[in-house]
Amino acid sequence: MPDHILVIGATLLDVKGKPNDGLEPATSNPGRIRSARGGTARNVAENLSRLGAEVILVSAIGEDDIGQQLLAQTAESGVNVEHVHLARGQHTGSYMAILDLDGTLSVAIDDTHVMEHVTGQYLTRRRDVFRQAQFVMFDGSLSAGSIETTMRLARQYKVPVIADPSSARLAYKLCPHLDALHLVAPSEVEAANLCGIDYFGYDADASVDAARQLVRLGVDIGVVTLSDFGLAYATSDENGYIPPRYSEMVDSTGTGDAITAAIIFGMANGLPTIECMRLGAAAAGLTLQTNHTVVPDLSLDMLYDHLIV
Repeated sequence: MPDHILVIGATLLDVKGKPNDGLEPATSNPGRIRSARGGTARNVAENLSRLGAEVILVSAIGEDDIGQQLLAQTAESGVNVEHVHLARGQHTGSYMAILDLDGTLSVAIDDTHVMEHVTGQYLTRRRDVFRQAQFVMFDGSLSAGSIETTMRLARQYKVPVIADPSSARLAYKLCPHLDALHLVAPSEVEAANLCGIDYFGYDADASVDAARQLVRLGVDIGVVTLSDFGLAYATSDENGYIPPRYSEMVDSTGTGDAITAAIIFGMANGLPTIECMRLGAAAAGLTLQTNHTVVPDLSLDMLYDHLIV
């Protein structure tokens, strides 16, 4: 019987800056700078583990103190990090985000070069963790070849695959595989790239349409994560929009990862699609209210306390 959820992708140090009085270009902006553990796949893995799932993370870190600290923190949350590769002579990846005054993302740069060490061969040598998985989730930090291997192994062992592009500039990597994905969870901009449509800003109806387009392209479940606006979703049988519930938005970083994890957790426990989506929206609301990329004390009880009724 499947006994874990396999998550493959980046482990990063998140460095986030938020101005005191709005951003002014071409100059230094007084504000606050914070660091936190991050990486799309790593965040999903930690969220899942805190909700009570058995999780194995396949990732890569560099030979530095940052990598060791991230690995230790991830393990402390309950994630199995046995298959995280230590790349000798390399530095651990990082994500640098500049936030607007309201906590939404203005611009970001991510460095995931260390993930080049998670090759197709590296994954093939770990075929047993694919064979015994209930779901496989990967992010856009993987190379095209490693994604091919991930899809091949999942297909061989009949394991449903979930993907998050992580960035609009990486979304193209998912396009050849959309008809083989059980679930894909892009942001609005990433969804527009996957669907080949224009992005004009937040629009709940347009996001539902994008989720439906993802289903037409072959995805079983299309979810469009909307940061502080919740999520839109579609399957062949239903579609809709669910807002988050929160009192104050502090930081939107990690919101999409929390949504993905909560939905996977719901699916792993056999919940109906709409219940999985409600869990995702609850996870978004909780994550928006903290400076942390993953809610430190996240629990299933906390998630259900924040469900939209």
